[in-house]
Amino acid sequence: MRILVCMSYIPDTTTKIRFVEQSTRLDDTGIQWVINPWDELALTRAVELKEDASSPVTEVDIITIGALRCEPVLRKGLAIGADKAVRIDQEPLDAFQTASQLADYIEGKDYGFIICGIESGDYNEASVGGMLAELLDYTSVSSVSSIRFEGDVPIYQRDVANGKEQLKVQGPTVLVVQKGFARVPKIPNMRGIMTARSKPLEVIEATPAQPLVEFMEYALPPEKGKVKMVGSANDLLNKLSSEAKLI
Repeated sequence: MRILVCMSYIPDTTTKIRFVEQSTRLDDTGIQWVINPWDELALTRAVELKEDASSPVTEVDIITIGALRCEPVLRKGLAIGADKAVRIDQEPLDAFQTASQLADYIEGKDYGFIICGIESGDYNEASVGGMLAELLDYTSVSSVSSIRFEGDVPIYQRDVANGKEQLKVQGPTVLVVQKGFARVPKIPNMRGIMTARSKPLEVIEATPAQPLVEFMEYALPPEKGKVKMVGSANDLLNKLSSEAKLI
């Protein structure tokens, strides 16, 4: 069974964010790009399934949409254990354009299931996975927290309001995974880093797909207030009550 992990790349959380052109575009000068944490956990679990002798998973592919700058992120994914990487050569402008490009690539390919992290750490829209399933006319399973197999049949566990439920789904499926799908991200070892250099990284042209959303302006969050020193526990309680209105 082949499976596909959709990966996005985001600025490292320590990056100082700046905007240019009257706050209409991100200034990407000097930004360190990393794998989106949700997607890194998805890839980790996918590789674990491939390495499990009792699992039918035999190949893990990864895909992202972006310019040349994202290739180091894909190489890290290959070092973690993916077998093949695909880069669609386009800077996507919204979630719909991203899902459309992914759908055009996946159409007709024999993936057992496709994995998407619940959201990206930059826009936090949590929409690509659902859009992708709709465009492909695949079953979508959201809030997936674990997966196991009974023979060749995957069993998806998802978190619901009053507990957990387990699902068997016929046919290709898009999984939108969340916390718990993998415990911690896998760190590439030296062997993985060396073999990643020789693994295939395919670059393909984007297909025509127009965005539905236009970002008009970006704004930074307000600066945090200065630290206030308190002299006693009673003083702290008074400030929490009268100023912060927390108690």
